[in-house]
Amino acid sequence: MSHELKYDVVALGELLIDFAPRGTTELGYPVLAANPGGAPGNFLAALSRYGMRTGMLGKVGDDMYGHMLLGTLKKAGIDAQGVVVDGSVFTTLAFVSLDENGNRDFSFARKPGADTCLKEAEVRKDMIEACRVFHFGTLSLTAEPVKTATCAAINAARNAGKLISLDPNLRKPLWESEDKAREMILWSLQQADIVKISDEEIEFLWGIGPEEGAQKLLSEFGVSLLYVTLGPKGCYARTRHACVQVASPSGIQVKDTTGAGDIFGGSAMSRFLSLNKAPDELEENELEGIVRFACTAASLSTQVQGGITSVPEEVDVIARLS
Repeated sequence: MSHELKYDVVALGELLIDFAPRGTTELGYPVLAANPGGAPGNFLAALSRYGMRTGMLGKVGDDMYGHMLLGTLKKAGIDAQGVVVDGSVFTTLAFVSLDENGNRDFSFARKPGADTCLKEAEVRKDMIEACRVFHFGTLSLTAEPVKTATCAAINAARNAGKLISLDPNLRKPLWESEDKAREMILWSLQQADIVKISDEEIEFLWGIGPEEGAQKLLSEFGVSLLYVTLGPKGCYARTRHACVQVASPSGIQVKDTTGAGDIFGGSAMSRFLSLNKAPDELEENELEGIVRFACTAASLSTQVQGGITSVPEEVDVIARLS
């Protein structure tokens, strides 16, 4: 690896506060805990925890939660110099409700939230040029000016010959329509080399199953490394030459699934990058090792509330694997 590369992964996108329920008052109203989150932040936190050098591009408000998020990134070992603090908008807030199985539903205070207000001129292209992989999600394509900023960042990454990583991270309430969501997710998939997508997102896009969806992404979209997460069932992963399915570890007491998919993505990326291979060079046993580690890390993270702060220690993941 050449010396000028300062980061393994730089991600652009939303940083926000997830308000998660922690019981109710005597009158039956929810008591909420404020957890730092946002999919790209969760993703980078897993990478940092597992030894990778990371940087974040985004925007927060000049408010208590914006500063809390910056402090959280710093603590997680993520370089936050690409995060703009803007006094004219409020940090984005997400309110999470959980059903009896720990599955989530979201409402967002984002009209606009700071993350949607990142401008193209504020994107640190020098950070993109100094990384191995550029990562984004489609929440950065739901509104302007961040949509234009994201497209410019993707172009900068492509022009600099970087691998591009995508997690579509479909959140229907944030799109003006399902058709618009579908259109922008399909566009995003055409930009990406490495994709982590859920079986539900494949179903939303094409009404087909994970294996058929994987085949489509590899042959029609030019994706070279693909992870299809199957919820509690684990993950189906493919390159052009290798294909594995890995079950999630059993016996995990799930408290909160917030961030688990992002932590899967970051954990998988950390194992992939540590092999120093192109996606097409991965042997089947290497792909299986990547996915097994990521499934285990993501599962362990569900035992703890929150996103960025729920990434398990590497020793705990390895102990669980063995």
